[in-house]
Amino acid sequence: MKRIYEYEDLQPVLEQLLEDKESYDIEFKSAKGGFPHSMWETYSSFANTDGGAIVFGIKEKDDRFYLDGLTKEQVSKYQKEFFNGMHNNKVVNIPLLKEDDVQAVEFGDAWFIFFYIPRVDRSLKPVYCGFEPYTGTYRRDLDGDYHCSREEVNSMFSDANISDPVDGRIMENYSKDDLDSTSIMQYRRKFEQWNPDHVWNTMPEDQFLEKINVFRKDRKTGQYGLTYAGLLMFGTYSAIMDANPNFFPDYQEIQDPKDRWINRICPDGNWESNLFQFYSRVLPILQNFLPKPFILEGNQRKTETPAHVAVREALTNALVHADFTVNASLNVYKYPNKMVFSNPGTMLIPIKQFYRGGESICRNKYLQTMFSFLGSAEKAGSGADKIIHGWESLKWKRPYLMERSRPNKVILTMSMESLIDENVKEALQGLFGDKLTALDHNQLMALALAYSEEEISNERLQYALEMHKADITQMLGKMCKQRLLEASGRGRGTKYHVYGVGIHLTGKVSTSDGNIALNMDTSSTNMDTSSTNMDTSSINMDTSSINMDTSSTNMDTSKSHIAFSKRYSSGQLKMLLKKICKDWKTSEEIAFALGRDTKYIKNFVLPKMTDVLEKMYENIPNHPRQKYRAKQKEADK
Repeated sequence: MKRIYEYEDLQPVLEQLLEDKESYDIEFKSAKGGFPHSMWETYSSFANTDGGAIVFGIKEKDDRFYLDGLTKEQVSKYQKEFFNGMHNNKVVNIPLLKEDDVQAVEFGDAWFIFFYIPRVDRSLKPVYCGFEPYTGTYRRDLDGDYHCSREEVNSMFSDANISDPVDGRIMENYSKDDLDSTSIMQYRRKFEQWNPDHVWNTMPEDQFLEKINVFRKDRKTGQYGLTYAGLLMFGTYSAIMDANPNFFPDYQEIQDPKDRWINRICPDGNWESNLFQFYSRVLPILQNFLPKPFILEGNQRKTETPAHVAVREALTNALVHADFTVNASLNVYKYPNKMVFSNPGTMLIPIKQFYRGGESICRNKYLQTMFSFLGSAEKAGSGADKIIHGWESLKWKRPYLMERSRPNKVILTMSMESLIDENVKEALQGLFGDKLTALDHNQLMALALAYSEEEISNERLQYALEMHKADITQMLGKMCKQRLLEASGRGRGTKYHVYGVGIHLTGKVSTSDGNIALNMDTSSTNMDTSSTNMDTSSINMDTSSINMDTSSTNMDTSKSHIAFSKRYSSGQLKMLLKKICKDWKTSEEIAFALGRDTKYIKNFVLPKMTDVLEKMYENIPNHPRQKYRAKQKEADK
């Protein structure tokens, strides 16, 4: 068996095959011992998620790829077995592939097969193995295929029923008594403000509520009553909870990730927690964080900018696209540098279609209609355009949409930072110096995003840069080789972080006499400082009162070699850390500032500094994004 790299590079072959079908994911399966039956689980998971490619004949192990050495005869046999199985409802419920979706490829002295599995329309979901959807339905996440819960399968069936959306169903044993009269009155007032000449303004309340589908008659059954949409929009919280115990709209304003929220709007008994009241309370708060430039339109000052419209659309989208049947809450978060809208459910269209705009598919059509009369949730598919263009008007980073599973969530992140913030530029300059000048725009953007968001992925960059995913893969690989980024994870779950620039030496610890000695074995250490610019001017360390024994420090910069042998007392080290950690710093940044190995600082030094430093995630000591800051009373000394 040969490894891929022993042949000519297979990557261009794979990328070209994937590009032809715009595939988002790929699964390799060893087929040397026969047709892999896990094929049908992946078939189901790709179809129910975002599509992808399954490859027979290439084995993946420890992030390396191996050819299984399939023969032409085996490939032909597997193709026939696949089509026979796909058209057998004992194997899978829906045949999705045509002949040109299955491609046999000869490479070197071996063969492999590509199967292109499309993302199916919501009307065809769920795609499942065998006869039973509750035992044979799968979805895809970063860890691979996972078996869907009964709740998830039911959600797929509900979404597939286009003619009868869930929010339009008649609620048995509910009446107008379950609605909040104050919410209805406030809604009518807003309706009149947006539609001053509308004929519905003069209608009696009951007739008005019928017009906006709070009450309706089911033409099939003849049943008349309160709709689920009407209950969610205007209901009392107790009535909503009787229908949906998982209903919990939650807004949190968070100033510091280490601290709790400083402002929160959630069902706490002080207000009728329906969707209209949540929308009415949260929207003004979010819009108040936006800049309000002085704009005249005619002789009137225009206070609502495209960014204000973007926030209104983002909040409304989270409400009208939420799946209120699943056990997950609807969350809106406001951080100092971003807004995050998270609603339960899955995307009903591909994420790329969201960015393209022009197509409107809404999970809750009756709620969508109610909000449309308030100037939001248009049915023309322009909501995404307004969100993106509104943010671009402020030259902020492009909003980023993603899906998460278990529980299923759709998350829209709207960063309130410039494409490349000056503070980020300054930080990167301190880390990499002149290296930045050699980077093109896309590389600089990727590095800035990795710094400000703490991690990035290929998928994240697809919606931030005008690049194909194959080009992004190559760019990220190059940046890792340049030690600008470092990767963690594998496959689709690979994340990239800013490279922890430090001096990777062997650390030995001595704690005798209350001192911490840093004895570094530098005999084999060779650092090329011509390519590593360590700008320590950005690190304000007052060392006038610190005695550092540098007599044994040998710095031969003419040959670009650096050797370290410094000994700090515990007191000296604490004073340094107070200066370095005035703001939140990662262990990598601390190690860089001290000129020490990251692992040594993280494992041996920081645990001894609990009287000086506090952790951002105090309750999660091994949090992957852990940061440290000087305790306030210590920093002020």
